[in-house]
Amino acid sequence: MASSSKTSGPAASASTSSAPSSSALSFKQRPWVRWGAPLLLLVGLAVLPLVMTESTNDTLARIGVFAVAVLGLNVVMGYTGQVSLGQIFFLGLGAYVTAYGVSQEWNIVLVFALTCLIPAVAGLVVALAAARLGGLAIAMVTVALPIVGVPLAKRLSDYTGGSQGLSARFVEAPEGSGLYDDQWQLYIVLVVGGIVFLLTSLLVRGKYGRAFAIVKGNENVASSMGISPYRYKVLAFTIASLIGGVSGFLYMVVVQYTSPETMSFGHSIELLVAMVIGGAGSIVGSILGGAFYVVVPDITNAIDPSLTALLQGALLLAVLFVLPGGLVSLPRAVMRGLRRSTAGRGSAAPPTTPSPTAGSGSATENPETERQGHV
Repeated sequence: MASSSKTSGPAASASTSSAPSSSALSFKQRPWVRWGAPLLLLVGLAVLPLVMTESTNDTLARIGVFAVAVLGLNVVMGYTGQVSLGQIFFLGLGAYVTAYGVSQEWNIVLVFALTCLIPAVAGLVVALAAARLGGLAIAMVTVALPIVGVPLAKRLSDYTGGSQGLSARFVEAPEGSGLYDDQWQLYIVLVVGGIVFLLTSLLVRGKYGRAFAIVKGNENVASSMGISPYRYKVLAFTIASLIGGVSGFLYMVVVQYTSPETMSFGHSIELLVAMVIGGAGSIVGSILGGAFYVVVPDITNAIDPSLTALLQGALLLAVLFVLPGGLVSLPRAVMRGLRRSTAGRGSAAPPTTPSPTAGSGSATENPETERQGHV
């Protein structure tokens, strides 16, 4: 009579740990999940401004503004591996272009186009000069952008309003729409920011994203594969500058005021910290970084304004030690911990031995009795 075999030990734990991941993968590949989840997200975003309070809508809109700014920084640093400490300059430049265009009563579509074009051209000029440099040299060039931008904005008072800055109110809710201004502003941020995130996601997942990753990994390998590191570094910096200009336009939509302080070097460092904490090289990490940039200072200021920098630094160190990949890696870290605990429980179980089958001649209960019988 054949006895059934049981799988135990490492093989069992491996099959146990792989089963949830394979089932989760098959669940994500179902058509209704792939199409239903984005549709549900769109419906939620469409309803969200209508059910939230005015202060909540304002906070969410500011998160969207700086999530776009962090996304631009992620393109040049997270995906291409180039050091940039001047992203806030392009946000401020876009804000100034928007404020000046609105004050001159230009068409808003033209204003938006210039808000994209002028920062992109400025970024291209800087990149053409700096992309041939390496490492810290690029960082020094980008550091100069906000340092030079602040006094330049104060001197060009005919265009920037000098130290007083510029204000522009141009996004009042349309009459007859039934919307409040905060709801209308949040809708603008969601639509424009959503388009920027979608286009950037398509970019980094396509051939340009693969080229960015190769350049980030090893420029010599990229050159041997026919990929020009100089060309793709210039491209990444220009795209990041354009996205920074869009974030400046959205900044004026929500804040409706800009000054030289907008592009200060301290804010540039805060953007960099937000990108690291959210997750470098991640679309979702850019959103988390924008949330960190807006929410954490509000919380720390409510606790003690003098401890804002200290608490932000402590949080940065904690995330770097516990989650080197940023907050976006938290679900993966939790899943790894669960799999390790499951595997540990499986390996700690004692090995089982098959019990003798009653009536079987292959095993006896008392070997001494068997020897006596033979004698």
